[in-house]
Amino acid sequence: MRPLGKPMIGLEAEMKLIVSLEMTIGHLVAGMPYVYATPMMVLLMEMAAASAIESSLPPGFTSVGMEVNVRHLAATPIGSAVRAIARVTCIDAKSVFFDVEAWNSVCKIGEGTHRRGIVNIRDFEKRLGVREGALA
Repeated sequence: MRPLGKPMIGLEAEMKLIVSLEMTIGHLVAGMPYVYATPMMVLLMEMAAASAIESSLPPGFTSVGMEVNVRHLAATPIGSAVRAIARVTCIDAKSVFFDVEAWNSVCKIGEGTHRRGIVNIRDFEKRLGVREGALA
């Protein structure tokens, strides 16, 4: 069975959050400013991408991040709202490609592309020797 079935180009999802202290580069790296950290923005973009295709995957399959090419365009302070949008642009046998962007209430703060691989969860965990229960 092909995990993705019929093409889903154009699917999109959006994730939102409010920037907290823990999401700032200053919290993560001493001496840096307390603004929204690039790794946190990338995470939100990845979460939006995963959400966009989650319901299209058959039971037992999930998507995992494989590639990120993102520019962080503007700083965002603590307390600001941020939203990330991911849109499916291309699909091949094992990957889904996205355009991603992030916005605060004033401007676009990030843009780029993202690739997610489609995996059978059981096979993936077996191959790596990990499973959720074993990690506790």
